[in-house]
Amino acid sequence: MPRNGRNNGRMPKVVRYPHRLGPDDRRVIARTFVPEDSARKAAILKRIMRLSDEQVLRALQQVTADFDGRHRNLEVMLARRFDEVAGMLQVRKDISEPRRLLIGAYCTMEYSLESVALFNPSLVPHPDQCDLAPGEVRFIMSLRACGEGHISSIEFRSGVIDASNEVRFDYVSPYAFAARPLADRQYEKHTFHLKLAEMSAYNEIAEHILQDLGDHFTLGELTRTVDAHRKEHPDRAYVSETADNILWLARSNYHLEFPPGSDLSERVIFPVSENESRGIEDARFVRFVHPDGQVVYYATYTAYNGFRILPQLIETVDFNYFKIITLNGRYAQQKGMALFPHMVNDHYMMISRVDGENLYLMASDNLHFWNEAEKLMGPARPWELMQIGNCGSPLETDRGWLLLTHGVGPMRRYCIGAMLLDLEDPRRIIGQLASPLMEPVSGERDGYVPNVVYSCGSMIHNGRLVIPYAMSDLATGVASVALDELLDALTKSARGKKKAAVSPTLTE
Repeated sequence: MPRNGRNNGRMPKVVRYPHRLGPDDRRVIARTFVPEDSARKAAILKRIMRLSDEQVLRALQQVTADFDGRHRNLEVMLARRFDEVAGMLQVRKDISEPRRLLIGAYCTMEYSLESVALFNPSLVPHPDQCDLAPGEVRFIMSLRACGEGHISSIEFRSGVIDASNEVRFDYVSPYAFAARPLADRQYEKHTFHLKLAEMSAYNEIAEHILQDLGDHFTLGELTRTVDAHRKEHPDRAYVSETADNILWLARSNYHLEFPPGSDLSERVIFPVSENESRGIEDARFVRFVHPDGQVVYYATYTAYNGFRILPQLIETVDFNYFKIITLNGRYAQQKGMALFPHMVNDHYMMISRVDGENLYLMASDNLHFWNEAEKLMGPARPWELMQIGNCGSPLETDRGWLLLTHGVGPMRRYCIGAMLLDLEDPRRIIGQLASPLMEPVSGERDGYVPNVVYSCGSMIHNGRLVIPYAMSDLATGVASVALDELLDALTKSARGKKKAAVSPTLTE
């Protein structure tokens, strides 16, 4: 049964559920394992090729015995790895299938996705709501998995919240795998042009390269065109720089597809591009309804390459096929961008923290470009004086946009707060809780980063706000609060106080 959080009689009563999703170091994916040094690669291949056919079969049998139970379709995975590395190793084409598979095995390593943590969840309704009892809703929870080297990726869990607001999680597969980017995905020339201009990378060389391409082109077509221009001007440094920028942009925008019928809990979005090489952090998923009624799930996340952070966008309709897209514009920066679940006043809107400290409201007529922002509020209460941010996308209620926030206070303690924004004009703050809605309690304070409760997105069901939350960057729990009780507290907080000023326009 759920257990109650601390309640002083004035704050809404938070109910904590017994669920605790902790890291499982047995969940592994297969990653490429090839030395960068060309001489080493050649030496390793030479040693493998010296093995007799009998030695190859024995070694491959041992690999199968040791790893077949840890990966779904091990042989298929090793064959794909061979195809991936054959070119860089310059392998002969006439070698036997067992030797191909063994080369694939030598060029593969296991990576434990959750060996450090499983945290920072977001919660959205599942695209499939069939075969449920009255009052039930099926959900998808995204989670940030952290492993060796603090490399973060995105995993998923599913389950059902019943009519009594009890939470049931579905079976979690022991297998996990990361999809590879689709080689034949199409890029749209006009959008590509706009993004290069935003990067200050559109010049005469970029113009010539794009002129040689169709209105839509693949990465292979782009790479061949870029290489041709490099050869035409081998000694011009700015040609090489422009070419690198173009390819960087293309590789930062990619598509992933998981095998049909694969279990949702097996699907992993693992870093692919250079700008996310050190991790994909804090995905904030939202079920977005377009004006024409089309439903698309979007998520903003933070790409990290070890030196800088960059906000990116995920797009999916079924959690099987994903588009990864760069976000651009003056205010597409910093962490923690959260998209509203539909357009407001004919604009896309986001809550963000563009200066790393304050809450901002952003607006745009293009989902991928963000050049307007207005400060919504700054840290004001003792528990949030270091910085504030959002805890996921705003939720629409009949009394306003409900926005969960996080605040950082003394001893770098993270708490979750709440505020209410006007439905028609989200720049207008209706109310804000004076004290945290949730704070780290006993059993939640110890972890990779102590004294933290944090969420990347909640959902409303049967009159309750269901909040998945991270415990000190280690594990994930679930809590809930009566929606009316929370809205009453937020509305009451606004009485007798001067309402927030409304600026006439957003900053451009």
